[in-house]
Amino acid sequence: MRRAEYDVVVVGGGPAGIAAAIRASDLGLRTLLVENRERLGGIPLQCVHTGFGLHYFKEDLTGGEFIARLIDRLESKGVEYWVRTHVLSLSVEADGWKRLDMVTRQGVVVARARAVVYATGARERTLFEIGVHGGRPDGVYTAGEAQTLMDIYGVLPGKRVVIIGSGDVGLIMARRFALEKAEVKAVVEVMPYPGGLMRNVVQCLRDFNIPLLLSHVVLRVEGRKRVEKVVVARVDENLRPVPGSEFEIPCDTVVVSAGLRPNIDLLERAGVEVDPATGGPAVNELLETSIPGVFAAGNSLVVNDLVDYAVEQGDLAAEGARAYVESGGRPTGRRVRVVKGRNVRLVVPQYLSGERDALFYARVSYPEQDVVLQVPEAGLRIPQLGVRPPEMLRFRLRAEKLKGVLGEGGRVTVEVVER
Repeated sequence: MRRAEYDVVVVGGGPAGIAAAIRASDLGLRTLLVENRERLGGIPLQCVHTGFGLHYFKEDLTGGEFIARLIDRLESKGVEYWVRTHVLSLSVEADGWKRLDMVTRQGVVVARARAVVYATGARERTLFEIGVHGGRPDGVYTAGEAQTLMDIYGVLPGKRVVIIGSGDVGLIMARRFALEKAEVKAVVEVMPYPGGLMRNVVQCLRDFNIPLLLSHVVLRVEGRKRVEKVVVARVDENLRPVPGSEFEIPCDTVVVSAGLRPNIDLLERAGVEVDPATGGPAVNELLETSIPGVFAAGNSLVVNDLVDYAVEQGDLAAEGARAYVESGGRPTGRRVRVVKGRNVRLVVPQYLSGERDALFYARVSYPEQDVVLQVPEAGLRIPQLGVRPPEMLRFRLRAEKLKGVLGEGGRVTVEVVER
């Protein structure tokens, strides 16, 4: 059994993990990046569409171009990384060091690290998690599976397609199928508004005349060996199917794009505090979890709509790791609780130390126009022309604004109010 020691181990070789490893190395930390797949890169490897890097690189890149630039930076700096490395467990030893038991190509390795950055991404929700009934015929895929088949292996999964869910990946896959001359029969969305960015609604659906069925739900998938049809119904304001509104859509393929959930199995087993709203760990402004010295970034922290936010979080988590290491293992602080106010579904971070500026990411519960995003305790007000659940709100709160709420048990509220 091999043993190794590092200042920081980054778990996950997607955009957030690569960014964290680069930044940690730049900050002088002895860094190891581990990835369980055969190569670094994560989901952008299978994304042939543009929309990546507009903020981070100031260019509109494909997923492959974006991740290639990050990997080039990583390798040019000589950061150590291991692929095909599976982390079995994460624990905290008596002296505060983090222990990671890993299976690698060379055998079992026990790595000890002063700090860990957790960036394992998210997983897709399946057909059965969203209450769709019926048989189990061939031809049912998650959006990520369909994307991998098409953009990595060159395989067209089907020719007559129904997509469940109008999140960004589902919208992009609708366009991808249309470009390959498949017939996209409909994108079915249970909510009364699209689940993806408006630019994707326009570019992926309207430009290709693909129907978007809002306030509709797929009740059943039917077929013997292969998918033959889906049964769809309209839903009421409580998202319940309206009796008598059912109709059928013939198809041979169903693609499920019903959202993502942070992949945090290791953190949960280690006992980290989880925020039910995000499905990820509760963190402070340096993205430190409830386990001192363990930080989270990217979609394992909160599902992002832009990859640029994921790499930004990787940078921030690396800076948190340096603060933790340089302090000799002192937690970076969780004195003030962040509370979700009016029309705020989730917000990150969930805690503040009050010692430094905080970068916030938030999502609303429902669309509104002509509103104000505010933190009343800090006197922060940011006018918004409009807010939508699929679009992340990002803002910075200066530390000096928190001086009046620094006591233990203090709180700040993030809310969206009418102007």
